[in-house]
Amino acid sequence: MSGDQMWIDDDDRYARLRLIPWWDQRRLSNARILVVGAGALGNEVLKNLALVGVGRIYVVDFDRIEIANLTRSVLFRARDQGRWKAEVAAEAIRDLNPDVKITACHGDVMTDVGLGVFRDADVVIGCLDNREARLWVNRCCWKTGTPWVDGGIQEINGVVKVFTPPGSACYECAMTENDYRLINLRYSCPMLRNEDIAVGRVPTAPTIASMIGGWQAQEALKLLHGIPVEGGQALVYNGIANRFYRTQFQRREDCLSHETYPDPLELPLRAAETTARQLFAAIDDAAGEVPMRLCLDRDLVVRLCCESCGTTESVMRPLAAIDNQRGICPQCGQPRRPERTHQITSDSELVDQTLAQLGIPPYDLVRVVSEDHLRVIALAGDRPGIWSTPTE
Repeated sequence: MSGDQMWIDDDDRYARLRLIPWWDQRRLSNARILVVGAGALGNEVLKNLALVGVGRIYVVDFDRIEIANLTRSVLFRARDQGRWKAEVAAEAIRDLNPDVKITACHGDVMTDVGLGVFRDADVVIGCLDNREARLWVNRCCWKTGTPWVDGGIQEINGVVKVFTPPGSACYECAMTENDYRLINLRYSCPMLRNEDIAVGRVPTAPTIASMIGGWQAQEALKLLHGIPVEGGQALVYNGIANRFYRTQFQRREDCLSHETYPDPLELPLRAAETTARQLFAAIDDAAGEVPMRLCLDRDLVVRLCCESCGTTESVMRPLAAIDNQRGICPQCGQPRRPERTHQITSDSELVDQTLAQLGIPPYDLVRVVSEDHLRVIALAGDRPGIWSTPTE
């Protein structure tokens, strides 16, 4: 063979990937990716990330495996029915590539994943099936300046959307009045989530899940390698006609999602152990500022009050975590009114509750207002273990 020769190390599982001129395996092994959703799309995304050796993955999903998932989810087996999707997917990924360190979070991205996870991630990949969760992920990514790749599938059609804060159009920029209406349909008069309005089970085929999941992973690889990716656009595939087209979204300067947090002050605090009063004291010690109130990103339902029979029930849960059924009074059967708050002041009745009891998840970024200053605090005490396996 004349000229330069290519030598392939048979002991290096990534040897043939390294032959791609721009490929940087070290960059991939150092990467952190947050995958939201472990269904059909999530399975394909996770599989691809594992095959190329992405170093650390955090996967979140609140659902259990059902028999219908087995036709579209390469990481699940019949014996896994009834188990949590995130945990099973993580086990399969560890078996597929032991180099990958993956953490499974059985929970809801809207209530159980702190902004610190978004901030640490190099890329977020959304494998979701509803607008409300997509909107939440979008706002989290804009607050932390993290690019994200959204995917959606139906039958044999699919779409991939790439968003690159802070400059591109975002998911909410492209939302219509009907999108907002459909989100609001999930809530009833007392503003509790209405589970009686079924979230549609969209029919999909494994073929389109493979295509769109692969596409999402490939866009993430380009972002990780610094290959230019045009944000604020949708890449749409029509599987019936085998047609592909691109749509560019218009950036709305008044979009509510375009809030970006400043660099946080990191304090060695944990959500489950630190009260609001202790948080205020720690900020005073570290920054010489006297906090006046803690702002809650998730409205907290303090109690449910029945105006018909006068009973009350202490709740202390984020609004998004409470369904409409719980809003019915067990004594008289009438709807109850949620008593909510979105801030905790130094003289609040809740100031001695832990941050977790106030609906703040581990490793969150919390906003605290002093007399003339807003400061963002990272609950850095929760960070160990977020991006590693339980055995590390």
